[in-house]
Amino acid sequence: MSNQFNRRSFIAASAAAGAYTMARPILGSQKTTERLQVAFIGTGNQGMGLLKRVLNFDLADVVAVCDVNEGSYGYKDADHFYGREPAKQFVNDTMAKRKNRGSWKGCESYQDFRDVLARDDVDAVFLVVPDHWHSIMSIMAAKAGKHVYCEKPLSLCVAEGRDIINVVNETGIVFQTGSHERSRPATQFICEAVRNGAIGEVKKVKTVVGFNNKIGPGPGWQPEKVPSNFDYGMWLGPAPHEPYHHDRCLYRFRFHYDYSGGQITNFGAHSCDMAQWGLNRSTGGPVEIVCDSAEFLPEGSLFTTATETKFRCTYADGVELECISSEPKVQARFEGTDGWMQIGYAGYSASRDELLKGAPPYRAKKGEIDAHSLHMRNFVRACTGDEELAANAETGHASATLCHIANTAIRRFPQYGAQPLQWDPKEESFVGNEEANQTLRRPQRTDWMTG
Repeated sequence: MSNQFNRRSFIAASAAAGAYTMARPILGSQKTTERLQVAFIGTGNQGMGLLKRVLNFDLADVVAVCDVNEGSYGYKDADHFYGREPAKQFVNDTMAKRKNRGSWKGCESYQDFRDVLARDDVDAVFLVVPDHWHSIMSIMAAKAGKHVYCEKPLSLCVAEGRDIINVVNETGIVFQTGSHERSRPATQFICEAVRNGAIGEVKKVKTVVGFNNKIGPGPGWQPEKVPSNFDYGMWLGPAPHEPYHHDRCLYRFRFHYDYSGGQITNFGAHSCDMAQWGLNRSTGGPVEIVCDSAEFLPEGSLFTTATETKFRCTYADGVELECISSEPKVQARFEGTDGWMQIGYAGYSASRDELLKGAPPYRAKKGEIDAHSLHMRNFVRACTGDEELAANAETGHASATLCHIANTAIRRFPQYGAQPLQWDPKEESFVGNEEANQTLRRPQRTDWMTG
């Protein structure tokens, strides 16, 4: 099967300058009671979790699922069997019970995401795939007239995030970044309080991205046979070709720099996003960044992202953001001239009890809609014209960019140490450092290039 970017006629048309397929007219800015028809591209651990929420809270009709894996164990939760066929079965079984019919065949499964984008009846897609696929799938979906919910981080590198924004603006589709903390009532409360001066003038934010939660093979690892039900070539897509190993794929992709940026872009897309939100910097970014420490596995190991690190960045007004990986719980702690407030996976706290007066619970109670589901519902309602987006492409790009330039400083640490890098947030480039600027766009195999 060809992997050409313009595999189908509609893709060829959309690739031409200015030629885009418009979103279905019932959507966008017009309010409607018609049900949204959605597809899930990526049905692994995270994808299935989101898919189940769509069904549990009856947010939309799932008419298609897609994954390069037909079905297997071996995801983050090893006891679960995921892939396109288990996902299809789950959707159809769930809907059959809901519709009180013996069988419901309304959901189809696909190996190639381009076949999903070719369907005229798909209004929106949920992209729950490795980071190296985010920009390509987002751009192709937008050009095909589909609204897009793309998991965080928005992109693999700074330039790809800007590519996404440009196409979103050109096509007018609805685009949500999967930064679900922006839909959590408790996070909204803390960040709004900080922005409104509850702790005085903010001087510093401390963020945590957490430990690496997987250990890969060290030097001397051996390639493995590709499973018969797994399209490894399609999984690699635009990334450099490398021999198959199960620790390269599924959940563990995030510890390979070819496909992700480690915990910096994984959990940093939450903690650093909360930090920028509380600082009222959902667009733009810092002007300087420096890595104070970074540790990597021995050369030749399968995992290539940093195992432990600390970096600092400074904004134009002097506010400093510090990020560490040496603590387990993802969080953002705001320190001001009149106290502090923090929010993260362990809940929230503050220097004075009165700062938390009226704060909603951090976690939803059993049976209540949780932050992930609220974020997805917000996307669905934005598609039907009923709500403003919680995390649009610009927001996702700003947070991802902070993580990407941090990774540039981190990966330079073994050679240059704690050398500050100057950053121009308007031009989205490093100042006076062409070597660092080479990291702003990652190489892509020519048949999948987006920029």
